This record gives sequence, structure tokens and C-alpha cells, in this order.
Amino acid sequence: MLICPQCKFENSNSNKFCQNCGASLTHKVCPECSASVPVNSQSCHKCGADCGTVWWGILAQAAARENLGDGEATSSVPLSSRLTVGSYLDHEQRYQILTELLPNQEQSKVNTAIGVKVLDCQPYQISLLETMLVNQQQGLVTPSAEVSKIPHLAKPYIDLKALEHPGIPQIHDAWLQNSLELILIEDRSDWQHLLDLWKKDTTSSLQILDWCYQMTQLWSVLESVNCRQSLLELTNLRLDEDQTLALRQLYLEPVELPDVAEETSAQLKQPLTIKALGLVWQKLFKQSQRTQFGVIVQMLGDLEQGKIETIAQLRSRLKNIADELQTPTETFVPKLEIPASSPTTLQLEPSDESDDFSTTNDELPTIILSMQLSSLEDAGRTDVGRQRHHNEDYFGIETKLNKLELPRNRLLQARGLYVLCDGMGGHAGGEVASELAVNTLRQYFQEHWTTDQLPSEQSIREAVYLANQAIYDLNQQDARSGVGRMGTTLVMLLIQDTYAAVAHVGDSRLYRLTRKRGLEQITVDHEVGQREMSRGVEASIAYARPDAYQLTQALGPRDEHSVNPDVTFFEINQDSLFILASDGLSDNDLLEIHCQNLLLSLLSSGTNLEGGVIDLIDLANQHNGHDNITAILVRAKVRPTLEK
Repeated sequence: MLICPQCKFENSNSNKFCQNCGASLTHKVCPECSASVPVNSQSCHKCGADCGTVWWGILAQAAARENLGDGEATSSVPLSSRLTVGSYLDHEQRYQILTELLPNQEQSKVNTAIGVKVLDCQPYQISLLETMLVNQQQGLVTPSAEVSKIPHLAKPYIDLKALEHPGIPQIHDAWLQNSLELILIEDRSDWQHLLDLWKKDTTSSLQILDWCYQMTQLWSVLESVNCRQSLLELTNLRLDEDQTLALRQLYLEPVELPDVAEETSAQLKQPLTIKALGLVWQKLFKQSQRTQFGVIVQMLGDLEQGKIETIAQLRSRLKNIADELQTPTETFVPKLEIPASSPTTLQLEPSDESDDFSTTNDELPTIILSMQLSSLEDAGRTDVGRQRHHNEDYFGIETKLNKLELPRNRLLQARGLYVLCDGMGGHAGGEVASELAVNTLRQYFQEHWTTDQLPSEQSIREAVYLANQAIYDLNQQDARSGVGRMGTTLVMLLIQDTYAAVAHVGDSRLYRLTRKRGLEQITVDHEVGQREMSRGVEASIAYARPDAYQLTQALGPRDEHSVNPDVTFFEINQDSLFILASDGLSDNDLLEIHCQNLLLSLLSSGTNLEGGVIDLIDLANQHNGHDNITAILVRAKVRPTLEK
């Protein structure tokens, strides 16, 4: 079964094009040069850019994992001889090995698993693991008992998958093959090592404490699946692009670690306690050649002597140390994990008296996270489309950034005004209305948005009424009537640090994309179909009307008594991509269909927004093109407040 990358329709394995939307199932578009590249290619034949779908493969002897004394199912031929670069992990030749398997990786008393980069030559095909999980849920059994069995190594990934914890890599596939367990997970082998940043002089003591705190949180998560060992190997500790602690892979307990000294290894053979975290922190300080500050020395000593017994006590100690280090103007707020069920809340930790994490998430109280803006970027573009002779869309972007960076304090103050208008009224009408609206709004906020707070709802409404009045007066002056009266839609986003407001009139839209919640349409179109639905009419009936897409309000044709802008305020509490779109871009569910393959990558700081806007315009011309097309992209990155 092939899953279409654009519309997620299930197709037969023999299909070359999606039966639902017509997208290619054999080729993909190069993100750099837009060339058509076979889905099984690692790189673009035209520009050399990486195009392949790459996973991190983990291999282990199944018998060695389940019963270390049983050698009957274990081949005596080294894996490095059986599996070489260019060969395949599976009999179906889907997963091709990209890197060498070093023989010394196999030399371990407990047969440590091997890691290797793997190219997915059939990325649109449903994985075997997904098939097995579905069969289990439905009570079905596959013909082969070996194939239907989920490898032991895969189970902790599966158990933690629902959490969508950023520190835990997501699993893609898993299966048993002869005497091997094989699993494929998200490839984090190229992510930055924690040790590399730990040793930098520019890394503050508060940042180090924050990483220590994150380790205590991961410790609690991993304890439920017996994978706390994952935190004890330095090479496994990585950082994502926002410098949040992450694991390259999971290690089951107990495991002999090649990166731990003999005396440390001897201690770790005992049942794991939080003393092991102290040993890891000592090793980080030692290998980074970074001096331990006094309060840390005392805490590590207390850990070793057993004076700190629970993970909750250790977290409390870390917070107290941070309070001692900070200046009077700083407040330490650890980087806390965000449950997938609610991006704005955090599960409270158990008290010192109880360290039981068996309670379900729904039974735990929550607190609101404190976040601060770490970056704000934007890009905009407009295009006439393929069928119109002139462009009636108009947009405006105004961003002000004030950045303060000190050794122990980073602060970004940002203000952004983003306005998009889609004009109507024909040549010398729609384009005049849309430009007049944008400029009126820009001028208003230049004069009235003078503090470091968002304008009030009343102020935003007043700005919209002024824009409406400016166009209305011009209509009256030119004695325009009927369909000749010019007007425009409006969608406007205002950002002040981590707070935002949106105002809109008509059918131009604001979308928000986040990793946890996906793509959300923030605004609701002002059109007849939506009006009828708000009155209780079913969607199928409301949009069967011939006038379903007719606007119920717009700026300019009538006075302010006929305009009622929707104004909404919200907080930016996770990395977000905002898309302001005219209907030439949003029609036919274009953004919803292409969210995964085009929009999601734009959340990453390494992706160019200007190129993203161009790709959106090209996509709209390819699939829509009947109207003018305008897009504004705004990428807001946030991080927990370390300094305030």
C-alpha cells in the first residue's frame, strides 16, 4: 500500500500516480532546484542536494537480547561481513545501507546493538511495523510468526510514541529477520553533541543547569520503559536546533557502556539510581575541561553520599542552585517538557514524598509554561496568477527587532505587523482598495502602537474602521455604484514578543502550523456558507447554495456599520509558522493537502522562508492559478524563559 505524500490517499503498490490527487508516487521534487527526482535516490542528480528519506537503523542479535546464554539462533558470521554499504537490510530491498558497519562495534560482552544510516527506497509504502500494530489492534495474525513478532528493541519506542516527546526519536519500522532484530528510527546521528556545546565558554552556567534539569525529566520518562541507560552515554546526548536535550537512540537496561570508565561501569551494574546522573555530569565537566562551580560540587557530593534520594529532590536542588547563581533581575525557569495533549500546559512533578509516575496524565494538575521569543523571521510575495491580467492583491510587512545578548542573559524584543488584502472592483479598483487599506493600517499603527504591548481590541477595530472609511470615501467621491464599488478583504497579524492578535474581514485567511498540532486555520471566512453553518445549517446544505462563497462583508463598499472585523488574541507558546493567504493560495484545500511535504520543513530555522514563499506561489499556480496569489510567512521560534 502506497500512501500519497500530498493527500494521504491509500494507493495500490503498482500505482505510479495517486488515484485521488494525481501526485507522483515514483518521484519527488528536489527542495533546492525543484528537479524531479526518483523517490529511491539519495541525492538530486541535478544539484546534488540531499533528497532521500534516511533513517537510523539499529541491529542486534535477537537471541543475545532475549537470552544472552542462548547461542543457537546467533550466526557466527560477523554482521559487518554479511551487511555492507549498498546492500539491503531486508529481503524486499527497501532499506539500503549507507554507512559501514565497523567490526569493533560488535565486540561487547552483551552484544551491543549496531547503528547504521539507511536509505528508504520506498518511502511512500506503509511500514511493516505499522501493519503489525494494526493487525494486533484488530486481532489478526500474519502467516509468519517471525514476521508478526515485534522486536524487543522496538517496544520502548512504541510505548513512548504517543508522548511525542522531543527528546525521544520516533520509530518508523521494526521487524525480525533470521537471528536479527532490526528497527528504524528518526536519524539524529548528525545532531550536535551536548558535550560540544557544554565545553564552549559562551555557554552560561544557567544553560548547563537547564540541561541537567532536562536530564532529570527524561530520567522519569525513560524509567517507565527501563531505558534510563540512554542518558548515561555521552555520545547519545544530542541537541536539537533550539538547543533542547535529545537522545540519539534508546538503550535498554542493563547495558555495558563503552564510554564509561571501569569504576563507573562497576557501579552501573548495580540497580540504577539517580547517582548515575551525578556520574554523567561529572564526566561532562571532566571531558569538557570546564570547572565545576562550588554549589555543583556540593550537589554531586550529596548525590554520591545518598543525601539526595529522589528525582524530585534533585530537581528542587537544581532550581535552588540556579536561584543562587542568577542576578536580581533574572528568574530561572527550567526548560520543561510539553505533553502532546496540550501545548500550553505542563504536568506537575510528584512531591518529594512520592516519586510515583504511575498516575495517568489526566489525573495530574498542570501549570502554564513561561516562554520567550528567540527569533522572528518573515517573507512575503504576491503573483498575478495564470488567468488574471492585473494583480488586485497587496501586502505589507513591518518588523522591529531589539536584541540584547550578554554572557548570562539573552533577550529579544520583537514587533511585527503583517497585512494582506485581496482587492475587488476591477482594474483601477481592487488594487487601489487593497493598497489603500494596507497603507492606512500601517500609518495608524506607526502612530498608535508605541508601547511594548499589543494594541487593544478597540484600537485594532478602530484601525480597521479607518481603512474601511478611506476606501468608502473614495467610492463616494468617484460616485461608484453596484459592482463598480471597490473593496478588499483583510487579514492582519500583529505580534509583540510571544503575544499575537489577528483581525480579518472577508475570506483572506491566517493559518498556524506547529509540530504538535499540525496546520490550523485560525480565521473563519466571512461568506454566505459559513454564515449559514453558524445558524445551524449542515455544511453540505450550506455550501450547496449558488451564493455559498459570496462574501458577507468586505472593506470599502459600505460604511463602518456594515463591517464587523473578527479580532482574536492568543499566545505563541511553541515554535510556529504563520501563513497569511489570499484565496488564490488557500482555495481547494491547497495548504491542507501539501502541509507535510512543503510547509512542515519551514518550521526549521535552517529553511529559507523566501524560498518557501516562492514554492507556495508556484504550487498555487500549478493547482489553482485562477486568481491572484499572495502569501506571507512568519516564523516565530520560542524557548523557555531562562532569564527575565
